[in-house]
Amino acid sequence: MNKKVIWITGGSTGIGKALALKFANNGWTVAISARRENLLKEIEDKHQNIKSFPLDVNDKEKCKSVFENIKKELGDIEICFFSTGTWDPKKEKEIDVEQIENVFKVNFFGTLNCIKAVETHFRERGKGIITIVSSIAGYKGLPNSSGYGPSKAALSNLAESLHFDFGRYGVRVCLVSPGFIKTPMTDKNDFKMPFLKTTEYAAEKIYDGLVNKKTFEIHFPKSLTIVLKILSFLPSKIYFGLVGKLTKYQKKD
Repeated sequence: MNKKVIWITGGSTGIGKALALKFANNGWTVAISARRENLLKEIEDKHQNIKSFPLDVNDKEKCKSVFENIKKELGDIEICFFSTGTWDPKKEKEIDVEQIENVFKVNFFGTLNCIKAVETHFRERGKGIITIVSSIAGYKGLPNSSGYGPSKAALSNLAESLHFDFGRYGVRVCLVSPGFIKTPMTDKNDFKMPFLKTTEYAAEKIYDGLVNKKTFEIHFPKSLTIVLKILSFLPSKIYFGLVGKLTKYQKKD
């Protein structure tokens, strides 16, 4: 019996890498993509179930060719997990239009390029899962997130829209909204990150949500995400005050 195949972008580090290892250890064939070929090769060399396909998600045509190459080499793809993202909190302390444009280019349009590359295949296939990775930063505004947060909010909205559009063809669209996960990206934060979890924890939750459950949104840790969902219904003054205390992000002296 042929092994099931998952394609993971952003697979060289962080949640993407941890998820690649989780699926590979459970018998899946895993295609990982990212820009840093050396990191991809290191992972591939250590795990026979993982194959690397370097990719810059800003390159529309490359997204299409990589997808076709994966199908040719590994077989039909059951799950796409699009998690490529960028964020530098040091550059979000002030409004930097060029920086915010770059964040949207990678986080939103990079994900959209990948979805476009697989759109026809999945609609004709009539099954499978397309996974879009957002963040709790997409729920409501958080500190140091003038570009990252809006880009993730756009992804959440996109996932909701595509849930209808792909669902008509039998394709499941899944939204992943992680809380604070310890990765090279979050290590740059200079504020308290409540309920900080490991990438292995994130991979466990995502694997369970994709393989064993049928929910639209996979969000974790629930001790944080449910609180933030409730807070989003509160008046703005109360929300700002509580989030400020939760992150210890107070007025500058």
